[in-house]
Amino acid sequence: MRFAPSFAAALLLFFAAALASAQSTEEHIALDTPTGRIAGTLQLPAALEGKPRVALIIAGSGPTDRDGNNPLIPGRNDSLRMLAVALAAEGIASLRYDKRGVAASLPAAPAESELRFETYVDDAAAWIARLKADPRFGAVAVIGHSEGSLIGMLAAQQAGAAAFVSIAGIADGPSTVLRKQLAGKLPPGLNTESERILTALEGGTTVDQVPPALMTLYRPSVQPYMISWFRYVPAQRIAALTMPVLIVQGNTDIQVEVAQANALYRAKPDATLVIVPGMNHIFKHVRADPALQAAAYGDPSLPVSPLLVKAVGDFLKKVN
Repeated sequence: MRFAPSFAAALLLFFAAALASAQSTEEHIALDTPTGRIAGTLQLPAALEGKPRVALIIAGSGPTDRDGNNPLIPGRNDSLRMLAVALAAEGIASLRYDKRGVAASLPAAPAESELRFETYVDDAAAWIARLKADPRFGAVAVIGHSEGSLIGMLAAQQAGAAAFVSIAGIADGPSTVLRKQLAGKLPPGLNTESERILTALEGGTTVDQVPPALMTLYRPSVQPYMISWFRYVPAQRIAALTMPVLIVQGNTDIQVEVAQANALYRAKPDATLVIVPGMNHIFKHVRADPALQAAAYGDPSLPVSPLLVKAVGDFLKKVN
C-alpha cells in the first residue's frame, strides 16, 4: 500500500503528458542563413482556431538543444519541449530551435573567432520575423530561458515582438556574473591575471598574453565573442522594452537566484513578476538539494511546473 500513492501519481503524470501531447502537433522547419540552416520545431495546437498566439522559445547557454537537453549532462530533461507541449494544450503555438552550432544546427556554426553575441540575437530576430509573416499566427511573443533571456529581450526589441517572457534570466552583466563565479576559486596570481583580462575585454580590447591555466576561458579565438557579450547588461536592456513583460523565477533554482528576478523587476517595475515555489532551473519541482537537482537534469519523467505553464499561458493569452 505504501507504494500506491507514488504509482498513482506516476499514472496521473503519464496520462496528463499523453493528453497534452494529443492536443498538439509538431512541424519541423528551418531558417536558412548565410552559414547554414538552423533547425526548429513548431508546436501547434491540435485544433487551430482562428490565429493562435505563437511564442519563440530560446534555450539557455552552452550546447542546450531545442528540447532543453545538453549533451554534457547525462540523460534528458525535455524541459523546453514539455513547456511547448503544455502551451499548445492551452491553445498557444510555439517555435523552439537549435541555436547555430548546436545539435541539428551544428553545420551553421561559424568559426569561433567570427562568432558574436549579436549572431544569436540576429538569428532569434529572424525567427520572429518568420513567425510574424506566417498567416497562421496572431501575436508573436518571445520566451527566453536563462542566457536565452538576454538574447530574447534584445531580439524582441529588434524585431518588434508583441511580448517578452524571461524565465530564470539574470539581471547582472555577463562579466559581473563571471567575476562572481570565479571569486575565491583562483589562486592570487591567477586571480590578478583574470581581472586584468576581464577589464581589458570589458573595455573592448583583446589580450594576447593569456596564462596557460586561463587559456580555456580566455583563449584568443573566444575573446571577440566575450567583448560583444559583455556590452549587454540584462537589467538595462529589459528596462528599455516597451512591450508587456513577464519575469518568472523558481525559488529552488540552484543556478539563478531569486535576487536576479527581483533585480530585473526593479529595472522594469511595470512587468509582471512570478516566483514559482519549488521550481528549479529546468522548470521541475525539485527541492534545493544538490543530489536531487542533479538527478532531475537527467529525468524526463518529471513534468514541468503547472504553475509555470499557468503563469506563461495566462500572460500570453492577454497579448494582442
